Amino acid sequence: MHTLLITGPGGAGRTTVAAATALAAARHGQRVLLLSGDIGDPLTALVGDPAAPGLRVARVDSGEEFREELVALQQRGSALLGMVGARPLGAEEITELPGAEQFALLRALRRAAATPDTDLVVVDMPPLHQSVATLALPAQLRRYLARLLPAERQAARALRPVLAQLAGVPMPAQWLYETAARWDEELAAVQAVVEADTTELRLVAEPGPAAADALRLGRLGLALQQLPVSAVVANRMLPQGSTDTWLAGLAAQQETYAAEWAAELPVVPLAHLGRDPRGPQDLERLAAVDALVPQAPAPRRAWAVEDRLAEDGVLVWVVPLPGAHKRDLDLVRRGDELLLTAGPHRRIVPLPGALRRCTVSGAALAEGELRVRFTPDPGLWPRAQ
Repeated sequence: MHTLLITGPGGAGRTTVAAATALAAARHGQRVLLLSGDIGDPLTALVGDPAAPGLRVARVDSGEEFREELVALQQRGSALLGMVGARPLGAEEITELPGAEQFALLRALRRAAATPDTDLVVVDMPPLHQSVATLALPAQLRRYLARLLPAERQAARALRPVLAQLAGVPMPAQWLYETAARWDEELAAVQAVVEADTTELRLVAEPGPAAADALRLGRLGLALQQLPVSAVVANRMLPQGSTDTWLAGLAAQQETYAAEWAAELPVVPLAHLGRDPRGPQDLERLAAVDALVPQAPAPRRAWAVEDRLAEDGVLVWVVPLPGAHKRDLDLVRRGDELLLTAGPHRRIVPLPGALRRCTVSGAALAEGELRVRFTPDPGLWPRAQ
């Protein structure tokens, strides 16, 4: 199954483009599921009810997801809560906390990717900066769980049944590790969908200087998470050749920025309708652009390690960071991990096996690639026979 994640700077029209993309794919014979977490359900007004043949629409209810998860968590820990005298919350008194939308969308993405009789899942993601953080969340949380609750350090595993029998309740450590294991399993499933070769990202922006800055930083964050962008939808493009000086200047500016984006990525232009899209008829006009229909995504490329031992005595780790500036970047080696900072984004990545036996000897940024040099540590590197 093909998963297409659509995001962009706030106000760029990503929800409309997501709906038009889903409709265009359905008109080309694909079985499409359109998923959105937007409050107020704007998709129904755009797509219509019922939707076009081959198209299904689903909305993520983050409040309901949060209530169900918290109630289930209380039930699993009821013995522990009773031991400390806690009073469980009723479902009717639970309101979602900030951040619940991210978790609900990720769980819905995992379920959607396993939906039968579906060829394409189109996901209307949050604004670009929020999407970068949301897509990075599964890997980040799994790392935190592994550090804070490592399975190999589960204390007194053999004694727990005895202690539980004496206390009359499951021991807190056992409950905590069981909960962490369940969370890790779910996060791993979501991470697998996000990082799959069948998942791609498409950005939506109205060409202009503000959008260009937002796209540069957004692409930088996505590249740091090894999430490639397959295309940019240049939305609300004005017609050329207007006799109105103001409109002609704005149209020329849009063309300039769209051309700059096209030098790096495929660009799909969508014409301005002259008003905000209001319903199925307007959506049909946008969906008539065949270039919206996604093709099979290209396989993802891992960050390459170049062997330059014979020439320069180093191994080079090549990290693609399109649009990066030297002032954006920082890196710190800590044990078997590298802490990478790119603009407002940060990621901690494990080093490949060969690089763990090396020391960082330098780094350089050229043509959108950060090239980190590693020199073999004589005390750790295999000696030539």
